[in-house]
Amino acid sequence: RVFEKELKCRGKPVLRSAAHSRRDSKTLGVHVRLTSFIQKEHEVTICSVFILTHTREFDNRITHFKHYLETRGASLSQTTEFLPFYALPFVPNPTVHPSFQELFQDSWMPELRESLEKFLSVTLKASNTPRLLTLYVSFSIQQMQLHLTEAERKSAIHMRRFAKLQADHHSLIGITAELVDSLEATVRGKMISPEYLQGVCMRLFSGHMRQSAAQSVDFTRPGTASSMLRASVAPQRPKDVPLLPSLDYEKLKKDLVNGSDRLKALLLQALRWRLTRSLHGEQRDTVLQAFISNDLLERYSSKQKTVLHLMKSKNEIVRQYMARLINAFASLCDGRMYLSQIPSLLRFLLDCLKTEEKESVTRENVLAALQKLSLRRAQQSAMIRDGLIGWLVKELHDSDCLSDYTLEYAISLLMNLCLVSDIRYYVNGALYSILSMPEIREEAKQMSMEEILRCYSKEENPELNRQIEFIIKQLNSADISEHEPESDGEEDDDDDDEEDVMEADLDKEEVLQPHPKELSGESLLATEYLGIMTNMVKMKRRSYPPSSRSIDEPLQRPVTPSSHKNTM
Repeated sequence: RVFEKELKCRGKPVLRSAAHSRRDSKTLGVHVRLTSFIQKEHEVTICSVFILTHTREFDNRITHFKHYLETRGASLSQTTEFLPFYALPFVPNPTVHPSFQELFQDSWMPELRESLEKFLSVTLKASNTPRLLTLYVSFSIQQMQLHLTEAERKSAIHMRRFAKLQADHHSLIGITAELVDSLEATVRGKMISPEYLQGVCMRLFSGHMRQSAAQSVDFTRPGTASSMLRASVAPQRPKDVPLLPSLDYEKLKKDLVNGSDRLKALLLQALRWRLTRSLHGEQRDTVLQAFISNDLLERYSSKQKTVLHLMKSKNEIVRQYMARLINAFASLCDGRMYLSQIPSLLRFLLDCLKTEEKESVTRENVLAALQKLSLRRAQQSAMIRDGLIGWLVKELHDSDCLSDYTLEYAISLLMNLCLVSDIRYYVNGALYSILSMPEIREEAKQMSMEEILRCYSKEENPELNRQIEFIIKQLNSADISEHEPESDGEEDDDDDDEEDVMEADLDKEEVLQPHPKELSGESLLATEYLGIMTNMVKMKRRSYPPSSRSIDEPLQRPVTPSSHKNTM
């Protein structure tokens, strides 16, 4: 209904039966091919009947038929309706035999064709279900199957936990009953031995605690068992999160530029892990601010070769781990601000996106970083100018060949670029310009362009309505207008207000594994690049104004895929 309403608004005819006609033509083709095949079979059958009714050819042909029944046709003997044909070679005159004479009647083939026609007319009836709905239902079923599988997996886990809790519950009831018996015995004056008490306490603790308790705990001491039991269920007090040690960033950057490829990859991995494996909050903020304040990616450097040039390394692992680190930066709001201040970053990322192999981990991380950077207005405009929309459309053309990760981030990035606040002004400017050509104006009038534009002018946007009026005047003008649409300045309306989320995909498929006795991760940083501890003043996180986007606007910027997953 919405589709038909839009067609009417734009002056287009409602093609109500277009989809059905295409489906009908397809089924008609199947119908024609099958009936044609039966017609050919009819001709072959008539020929076979002719041969069987002429004794000169009969003996020769029946020998071939017998050979067929004994070899390739032997499997058909399992089907009841074919069994009579196995007697055919032994019947002297099949044309008059009760089991076969019907096959030699002229009416047999037309009746078979009529039966087939009825079957095809019922079976190949065109479906009234739209293709879009069929795809949606199929996709929904797949999603429900995935959810069902995940629910069954979680259910199995919870069932195992429930079984364990139930077993522990029964064990506790048994121990409680024994202790009640012991209390009753003490009332009657019977003493309880320390060994008995120790045995009961051992049964109360888990296997891990039981071993340690047997080695170091003296249950004969009064209050020992009760203290351990209370301690086992006491809530844990939150501990202070330790800050990670400071690093010598100058030495780090030097080795990142001049070290061996393996050292570069190990350092990039360790630095990323500092971000991804740090605890959300003060610890992660401190790590990120240390990276930024020490200019880890050398945005201010005038050197010919900087850390960022690792994106063009000949070593694929180095490029991949550099892309992973940039993606980790882009996952955090302050990290995106830092990346947006590096002039050459987008060029590096776009070049890498177009040169890396499809579905490589490097390209996946570059694409994810670009999607996160597209939350910022200046980066959106730069990506549009560099033709990223065209590249994304071409890439998404064959979406079945893309991984889920690539597909989600590519679609999200495309939506971000298409929902730039002034994209309509570019469209309006293009319309105004091409309508200066008489042949374009004539074509536009024939397709009721003015009525279509009036549909959009109903929006409560005075500036947009004003531009539409300019376009309508251009459409109805006889001469080429000299007026130019007023240029709209680029607004700095960043939509970078997402919560910081460090998705698990950043550390997936680690191809770099340390050799025996080789330092890696935090041990590598703390051993070889330990810096002087300083009281770094924490940078105050900038506050973001509430989004100015209208709440009634139908299209909204999509949430970053990883952020959505973590929220769910």
